[in-house]
Amino acid sequence: MKKLKKYRCKVCKWVYDPEFGDIKGGIPANTAFEDLPANWVCPVCKAEKNQFEPFG
Repeated sequence: MKKLKKYRCKVCKWVYDPEFGDIKGGIPANTAFEDLPANWVCPVCKAEKNQFEPFG
């Protein structure tokens, strides 16, 4: 299985880790960042998806 990349919010520095997903946002574990819905936002600061950068 290909290792999925983590992404970090440029605004608040929260890290989206695909291993865990975003349970509160309804995103199951093992969901690649690229597969997140276009309207998904950071669960901490509500920044849009385009405000994230690859991390780690």
